[in-house]
Amino acid sequence: MTDETRPTEGRTPSDYPEPQGRPDFLPADDSPEQPGRRPEPPASFGTSWGDPSGRPEVYGTPPYESRSYDSSPQSGPSYGAPGNLSQTGPVYGAPETGSVHGGPSFGPPNNSYESPSFGPTYESPSYGSPDNGTRSYDSPPFGAPDGGTRSYESPSFGGPPSYGGPPSGPPGGAPPPPRQALGMGSGWAPPPPGAQGAGAAPRRGPGTGVLVTIALTIAVVASLLGSFGTYLLTKPSSANDPSYSLGPVPTGATNRAPDSVAGVASRVLPSVVSIETGNGANTEGATGSGFLIKNGYVVTNNHVVALAAKGGEIRIMFNNRKTTSGRIVGRDPGSDLAVIKPEETFGTPEITLGNSDQVVVGDPVIAIGSPLGLTGTVTTGIVSSLNRPVIAGDETGASSEEPAYISAIQTDAAINPGNSGGPLVNGRGEVVGVNSAIATLSREINSQSGSIGLGFAIPVNQTRRVAEELITTGRAKRPKIGIVLDKDYKGQGVRIASEPVGGQQPVDANGPADKAGLKAGDVILEMDGLALQDGNELIALIRSKTPGSKVTIKYQRAGQERTATLTVVAVDGPTPTPS
Repeated sequence: MTDETRPTEGRTPSDYPEPQGRPDFLPADDSPEQPGRRPEPPASFGTSWGDPSGRPEVYGTPPYESRSYDSSPQSGPSYGAPGNLSQTGPVYGAPETGSVHGGPSFGPPNNSYESPSFGPTYESPSYGSPDNGTRSYDSPPFGAPDGGTRSYESPSFGGPPSYGGPPSGPPGGAPPPPRQALGMGSGWAPPPPGAQGAGAAPRRGPGTGVLVTIALTIAVVASLLGSFGTYLLTKPSSANDPSYSLGPVPTGATNRAPDSVAGVASRVLPSVVSIETGNGANTEGATGSGFLIKNGYVVTNNHVVALAAKGGEIRIMFNNRKTTSGRIVGRDPGSDLAVIKPEETFGTPEITLGNSDQVVVGDPVIAIGSPLGLTGTVTTGIVSSLNRPVIAGDETGASSEEPAYISAIQTDAAINPGNSGGPLVNGRGEVVGVNSAIATLSREINSQSGSIGLGFAIPVNQTRRVAEELITTGRAKRPKIGIVLDKDYKGQGVRIASEPVGGQQPVDANGPADKAGLKAGDVILEMDGLALQDGNELIALIRSKTPGSKVTIKYQRAGQERTATLTVVAVDGPTPTPS
């Protein structure tokens, strides 16, 4: 609805508005207190008008105090269009004179003004509209200087304001800006230097550190992309690489030092044999090992060839995998040793026997044999103990053969079933023991379980004596000191029986113990300085001695300790049964 048809509805222009929430929109029902006097600025603009920069006003009285406005109703404001335009909003910087209605004018001051916007003598500012026409406003009035009625639908601020250009107004140049006026439109003076954006820091580009980081990132990404591209170009087309090679096989001598494990094994292995025995047509059999000694005899364990003693056969296989049959020369169940004779030796060298009395705990040893039928197996370890009492065989008496009492060399070299009868050699390749038994978690000797690092070997010095006796006489002598032990005694040491056992007196008349002064009931505490734990240990120690050798014992009688020296004697052992 335009101003031509629209009644005023009780609205009157106001020359002197009071301060409102928005200083550029003034209520229509206020009137100036003193007509013709320069109004004070609104409270939001300070106590007096002035240059926003704080400079003194040097332009004199504004030349636009007596400018007038003509009002010609139009449909809207003019936005900088040349000529007469009908607009519904204010005009922003129209370059030519025109008649604009319906809103404030924002052009050069070719008009006469009662007062500029926010100025001393007018209510509504002029924003540089170069028209001389009459403007009417619907609401609210913006300082109509002549009390005329101006109306507009709503202010529109669409056109770009012009700053800093001189107005094409009346002579005398551009008017100075009013005190504390906002710099808007071409009719206003330019803001003082540094006024715009004085508090804003100048825009700066990225720093050196950021640029360096970006450059490094680009370099790394480029390198990765290049490497990946190189891989894609050079990778083989398939999983097969025809040119692939691991290079030639290195060459070198296979000789080893004579005292190394390999050097010792190379000298000893040719003298070690594998033994298999069977009991005729029965499927029962046994396997073990042995070694060749002087004149082509083979030493092994008694329990390896015991089945052949009942009418079975013996098969011997040498290191060169040639086999032959063999026969029993003699065997001694009390020491678990036996000697057999092969039909053919195929030029096999004999082994060297050492001295078991020179073995000490910690010496390196090598066990060689055929564990589980695997011929030529070599394992290494050390001597972990000496004089370990071991009973091999049946202690219950159900067997027709007596158990073997061995004062054994203990080793942690792996010994398994099938190693029995094989040699235990020292670092010089000399035999120091014959592998005979292994300990198991069930504490049963000769069990068929695997090695747990506790193997036992018959000392070679005892083996040497028994082998000689079996070869020369067919039987082995049994060392003794002529006493019967009390098996029910549980105290320290071992005690001589107090009464006859099985028709045998506790101490043999004119025997070694009787001659040394021992009597029934005496407790033997030590033998050759070794404290005795039980009777089995004393029996094993005596049987390991050579007949005629002397031993020193410490015994106790009626609470007093005494010492005696005994000479070991021998009795004939059981007659072996040759095959």
